[in-house]
Amino acid sequence: MTEVIASMAGNVWKVLVKQGDQVEEGQDVVILESMKMEIPIAAEISGTVQSVKIEEGQFVNEDDVLLTVE
Repeated sequence: MTEVIASMAGNVWKVLVKQGDQVEEGQDVVILESMKMEIPIAAEISGTVQSVKIEEGQFVNEDDVLLTVE
């Protein structure tokens, strides 16, 4: 299992996947908004989304777990 981690603090603007979705390595899974910029967060491995730990509009800190992929 691999955790997808926030690369910086910001608000979750879009969650692009849900539990059970198949994702490919490099696929954008979450978009954060910070300092009026959209920051896409990509899956580091291909697999199935096991859990989504965040909701749209939620504030996350750097290194927070956004979701897990197995």
